Amino acid sequence: MAGPGGRRCGQSWRCPGLRARLPVLRWLPRYSLAWLQLDLVAGLTVGLTVVPQALAYAEVAGLPLQYGLYSSFMGCFVYCLLGTAKDVTLGPTAIMSLLVSSYAFHQPVYAILLTFLCGCIQLAMGLLHLGFLLDFISCPVIKGFTSAASLTISFSQIKNILGLQGIPRQFFLQLYEMLRRIGETRVGDAILGLVCLATLAGLQVMKNRLPRAACTEPLAARVSYLIIWTCTTARNALVVLFAGLVAYSFQVMGSQPLTLTGSIPQGLPPFQLPPFSMAGPNGTVPFWTMVEDMGAGLAVVPLMGLLETIAIAKAFASQNNYRIDPNQELLAIGFANVLGSFVSAFPITGSFGRTAVNAQSGVCTPAGGLVTGRASHLALPSTLSPGHPGLRCSPSPAGTLVLLSLAFLTSLFYYIPKAALAAVIISAVVPMFDPGIFRRLWRVKRLDFVPFCVTFLLCFWEVQYGIVAGVLVSGILLLYSIARPPIKVSEGSVLLVQPGSSLHFPAIESLRDTVCSHALAGSPPRSIILDCCHISSIDYTVVVGLAELLQELRKNGLSLAFCSLQDPILQVLLSADLEGFQHFPSREEAERCGGVEPGGSGAAPFLSTSQSSLLPT
Repeated sequence: MAGPGGRRCGQSWRCPGLRARLPVLRWLPRYSLAWLQLDLVAGLTVGLTVVPQALAYAEVAGLPLQYGLYSSFMGCFVYCLLGTAKDVTLGPTAIMSLLVSSYAFHQPVYAILLTFLCGCIQLAMGLLHLGFLLDFISCPVIKGFTSAASLTISFSQIKNILGLQGIPRQFFLQLYEMLRRIGETRVGDAILGLVCLATLAGLQVMKNRLPRAACTEPLAARVSYLIIWTCTTARNALVVLFAGLVAYSFQVMGSQPLTLTGSIPQGLPPFQLPPFSMAGPNGTVPFWTMVEDMGAGLAVVPLMGLLETIAIAKAFASQNNYRIDPNQELLAIGFANVLGSFVSAFPITGSFGRTAVNAQSGVCTPAGGLVTGRASHLALPSTLSPGHPGLRCSPSPAGTLVLLSLAFLTSLFYYIPKAALAAVIISAVVPMFDPGIFRRLWRVKRLDFVPFCVTFLLCFWEVQYGIVAGVLVSGILLLYSIARPPIKVSEGSVLLVQPGSSLHFPAIESLRDTVCSHALAGSPPRSIILDCCHISSIDYTVVVGLAELLQELRKNGLSLAFCSLQDPILQVLLSADLEGFQHFPSREEAERCGGVEPGGSGAAPFLSTSQSSLLPT
């Protein structure tokens, strides 16, 4: 018989509110050994991908490479508890690293504070259910940003492929300097970088064309498939390991034609409060000055982080037939960034590439991220012995083998050539560029080409200008469509006017001009029927405008009848007590009674009031 404590425990597992805020309680009671095996395989596979990418993305962010590793493990642990998508993995990404480079000024203190503030903003949005704000970032703006980011990040790594030093980070200056100094190219870096790029591209093509081995095939075929699939999936780690061994061989022989990453501080970052000030050459930079320096980044970075995570979660949830909770995702990414700032992380978000690897590996729950987080967490010390506590915590022998391999790679971080990391970055961001989007936008709706081009072009100047300008242009186009809704006018014995959408205050002047210009221009002037079948919302300004329109038409001896009013709209107009207001249930009945005069002659409409309380007397 269960005691009171047991009953309370059982009730806590079934508490809907607790399960909603801690999604881990939904799947943990049903967790099985079969799930554990699949989660381990997925987590280990992603772990082999995340370590070289973390080092590479720290380079994109303009930070010391260890900060890429610091940013790679906290999100995995937090998302396991709070995330609602089994496939999503959180960590450094190319897009977020580019934004950090723009707003953190290559200063770790700014990057860590940006992480904390972004997490707080994302948490607030989740608690206030403000996820709908992401809907105002249109697809053309997102496509313009990601396409420009792909080219910007790729070009920023060409200097490392060529072995050039002292190249500025601004895109156009960068392009000019690389072309001017092309003669200073280091042959060793260029050859190694091109070989790494070709190898990564070849392994990617091989993975895409690899036929899946059926369960009925011989064991040798299935083992061969597993080996090839593992090599192609972990291609980043293999290429970085190969390049490190090449660099180490040159070092042993006494010559070094390659530009190396250099030493990286060993050990885990201290768990401490994020910095709220910074010591500068001219004294201490206070918190509010740092916030002012980051400026628009405090809006752009959290919004883009949320947008990337939720878009990835929705895509894989749809693909794998499960649902996510967008507001819970906001809380998960917010907590991950807040806690990440305590371990010196820069802002993180969902990674499409690593999430795809996670899904293809057969992950069953977010627990797969624990293995990934553990892998990147333990990649920081230079060596691990069989008695190391981290190995005793590893969930399986397979995890131990991967942790040992990561520890071996970590000891070679000094020898990793920058050209190899540049190749990893370029191979990761090139697929983000979608050349077909230009043609699709032009063919589907050319007006959407405007915010796309504005975002795409300005992002080459400054990322923040491109995103802000793209959102503003999209907003202007949206407001214009609200202010000038489509209005269909049909000529006849009476004038039939049919707005194509709801009426809001910017649109009333357009409607009045359309009605008056057509009704008064004819000879003789004709009465008007306003077909409201498409109108589902109006506001007070529209009601006042309709009252003025009724009054103006009555002065010219014309009537205005409403038809096909939806109940909420009818109630609003009735409560406004419009003078001369008359309405019919359908267009046909309104046309049959088209001879209704301002005084009410002809067939009687449903209602006709005598005086409006909205207009001055």
